[in-house]
Parts: sequence; structure tokens; C-alpha cells
Amino acid sequence: MHSPVSSLLRFLDRLNPPQKVFAHCDIPCGVYEIDSMRWAVETCAKLVDKICALELPDPKNKKAYIDYHNTFVRAVLVKEDFAKICKEQILILWTDYFKPEHLAKWPDLHEKIWKATKQCSVVKRTVDPEEVKKLKMLVDEIAEIFVASRK
Repeated sequence: MHSPVSSLLRFLDRLNPPQKVFAHCDIPCGVYEIDSMRWAVETCAKLVDKICALELPDPKNKKAYIDYHNTFVRAVLVKEDFAKICKEQILILWTDYFKPEHLAKWPDLHEKIWKATKQCSVVKRTVDPEEVKKLKMLVDEIAEIFVASRK
């Protein structure tokens, strides 16, 4: 037999089901890496290159026109997803890995993180190889600090 409280909670869960949440690790687990943010920015670069290389079809060729737009839209969506992944991975390092002693050793770390996460947003909203290069440079700088901090 269920208590009135557990019955009420089950009823409330049916009315408003709990949402699945995702987190890196708040234990902290101690497992941090830079490969994901580098992989994400490289993916953005490849997608921007592919988007820029697309040839506009003859608008009278309906199938080619639809295929072009389908490819373009899908590439933009995936680029935006990977720019978001890059930002999330940078923020995981910032919020979970880097500590005050890292800031003391690399006083510009906060600004580098801030610029990199802002640059992720620029990459999301543009299709510009130069903006992706800027992000890659910032990601590489953060990666260098991360590697040096582990020595």
C-alpha cells in the first residue's frame, strides 16, 4: 500500500513528468580533457569549408535546388551544434577543472575563456572561415594552459 504522499508525488509526476538532465560530473570525477573542444572546433571548420564550397544550382532545376538547400541547412545546423559543444567543453574546464591556483599562474585565463566562449557564439551565427580560425586559436591557447597545468 502506498502512502498518500507517494501517491500524490506519482500523480504530480504524471501531470508534469520529470525531465532528463545531463551533467559532466559534479563529484568531481577528475576526468578532464581537451580533445572534445578541439574536435568540435575542427568540425565547425570543416562544415564552414563545405558550406562555402557549395555551388548554387540553377533555380530552374528543382531537385538540385532542393538538394542544395537541404545540404546547406543541415550543415549550418550541425555547425551550430558543434559550436555549442565547443562552448560546453570550454565551460566544463572553466567551472570544474580550473582552480584559483591556475588563475594565479595564468592571470589572463579568465579573459581567454570569456573570449573563446563568445567566439563560439560568433561561429554559431556566421559562416566565416576567419571566425572559426579565431576560435581555433583561442581553443589551442586554453588547451596549452590545460596541458601545462597538469604537469
